[in-house]
Amino acid sequence: MTIARADFIEGMAKGLAVLESFDTERQRLNATLAAQRAGITRAAARRHLLTLAHLGYLETDGSYFWLSPKVLRFSGSYLASARLPRLLQPTLNRLAAQTLEPFSAVVLDGNEVVIVARSGVDLKAVPGGAARLLAYGLHLGARLPAHATSTGRVLLAAKSRTALGEWLKGRTLPRIAPRTTTDPKQLRAILEQVRRDDWCVASEEHEIGVHALAVPLRNLQGQTVAALNVVTSAQRLAPEVLAHDLLPLLQDAARELRPLL
Repeated sequence: MTIARADFIEGMAKGLAVLESFDTERQRLNATLAAQRAGITRAAARRHLLTLAHLGYLETDGSYFWLSPKVLRFSGSYLASARLPRLLQPTLNRLAAQTLEPFSAVVLDGNEVVIVARSGVDLKAVPGGAARLLAYGLHLGARLPAHATSTGRVLLAAKSRTALGEWLKGRTLPRIAPRTTTDPKQLRAILEQVRRDDWCVASEEHEIGVHALAVPLRNLQGQTVAALNVVTSAQRLAPEVLAHDLLPLLQDAARELRPLL
């Protein structure tokens, strides 16, 4: 949404930018690194880091800062109050128990997808379970590059061509793994195919050895509100197996969930 300039609190925006500067690539930041990542001056970054540490959202050794467990209050409040994860959780658990594979639901946030629900079945305790196939960092709240994931491509394909053009404009598509698609023209062609198929397979584009299948989750108005995916073996995503194995299960689940979304 947009707001009037008079209603915009610049200090809050800068503080959140500093907080968002911490990620899997940089778990610890000093004032100089935080300033570079947040796009603010070093002096401002230092004040924000010290304030966040004073409030308990960061820990520090005097030079470097890192996130404290208190930041989980934000995600905990979302997961406790948001409607979407609660609606999806039973379906994810059922699919995991039925297939012995891990399932997730994600939403699009800028150039990343965010996992908002995951199957709760303990596949490690199940003989033959697929926990070994989980990509690194696939946990609630994890953020993954939209252009290199099956869910991200499903959600990008749901955009109008005009909106997709705006999303791609001036954007660099980083190479996450050797097979990551980084050419915008190639990504556009892939997304056109996703629109036609209404599902997407991404193999080893985000992480070597990780293969995933995703379908869109739409509401009764036809709007794509999330994506449902499964991480599995390359064998189960082979064309001759896909059509009668996992794909129908995901498509059926999406149809069942539609009246609830």
